[in-house]
Amino acid sequence: MAKVKKLEGFMKGINLGGWISQGEKDPEYIKNFITEDDIRRIASWKVDHVRLPVDFDIIQDENENPIELGHQCIENCIAWCRKYGLNLVLDVHKADGYVFDAYKGSEFFNDEKLQEKFYRLWDDLARRYSKHKDMIILELLNEVVDPNVAKQWNEIAAKAIKVIRNISPDVRIIVGGVENNAITSVKLLDPPADENIIYTFHCYEPLIYTHQGAYWIDTMDVNFRISYPGPFDEYLKASKEQLGEKAGFLFDEKFGFTEIGTDFFEKFFKEAIEVAAERNVTLYCGEYGVIDRADPKESIKWYRDIQSVFEKYGIGRAAWTYKEKDFGLIGPAYDDIRDEIIALL
Repeated sequence: MAKVKKLEGFMKGINLGGWISQGEKDPEYIKNFITEDDIRRIASWKVDHVRLPVDFDIIQDENENPIELGHQCIENCIAWCRKYGLNLVLDVHKADGYVFDAYKGSEFFNDEKLQEKFYRLWDDLARRYSKHKDMIILELLNEVVDPNVAKQWNEIAAKAIKVIRNISPDVRIIVGGVENNAITSVKLLDPPADENIIYTFHCYEPLIYTHQGAYWIDTMDVNFRISYPGPFDEYLKASKEQLGEKAGFLFDEKFGFTEIGTDFFEKFFKEAIEVAAERNVTLYCGEYGVIDRADPKESIKWYRDIQSVFEKYGIGRAAWTYKEKDFGLIGPAYDDIRDEIIALL
C-alpha cells in the first residue's frame, strides 16, 4: 500500500477544543481558557501544529458583524504559534444552520440563504487570515454528520473553495466527508480542485472503546467499560448493545476484522489511503483520541497502534484534545502517562 503525500509542518498536532468552540461565551472564560503559556507548553511537546476549532457565533453576530473578541483570540493564537514555531489549522467547527451534534443542523444543506452566509463567512476569514498561508491551513467545516448529504456537501465545498481562491490562489484548504468525517467517506469527496486541497478524516475507532461511558451518547451506559486490545466478537456485541447504528462499520464484513488491536487501523485506513494516493492528495486526521474514563494503560496501547499506522503511511494528525472536553491531555486522568502519550502523538 502506497504512502500518501506528507503534510509537512502538520504531522503531529493537538486540538484546542473548548476555547472558541463548544465552550462558554463569557469573555473572561474566552480570555483565559487558552493563553500564551498553553501554546508555549504545547510547543515544548515537540509537536508541529495546533488545530483551532472556531464557532461562527463567536466571531460574528446575528447580523454578520464581526465580534472582535473572537477574532482577537484567533490573532493571538496565530501570533503565539509564530513565536513558538507552531503551525495552525483554522477549523470552522459550527456554521449557521449546521452543528455536528446528531442531526440538529442539517437544514444548512438545503437552505441557500444559510449557504450564502457560509460563503460570506469564508470570504471574511480568507481576507483576514490567508495572509498567514505560510503557517496556516483553512478547514471548511467540521464533521458533516448526515450520510445522505454527500452530493450537497461536495457542491457547497466546491463553491466555498472558489470563494477562498478568489482571495488566495494557493492557501491550503482542508475538506472532510460525511458521517462525521468518517474515513470511509473519503472516497465520496470530489477529486481535489487543485494541488493545495487536503482530505481530512477523524478517527475515534472503535467508538465503543474511545467513547466508553460517554454520557452524551444516549444509548451508552455511563458505567460501561471495555479493554483494548480485545476480541472482535466482544467489541461487536458491546457495540450492538451500547451504540447500535453508531457502530455500523464494525458490522461490515469487507474489513475482515478478527481482532481489535495492532492491524485494526491498517485494515480500516486501507481504502482511504489508496484513494488519496490515487488522487495524489494529502490525507490528514484532524481528530483522534480516547475518553479520559478509559484505563490509561490501555489508552497508551491504542495511541501506539494508531500512531504506527500514521507514521507508516505519512499521515499528519491532531489529537483531541489539549484541555477538558472529556479528552483533555492535561487533565488529571493522564497525570501518570502524559509523557508516554505525548511521545506517541
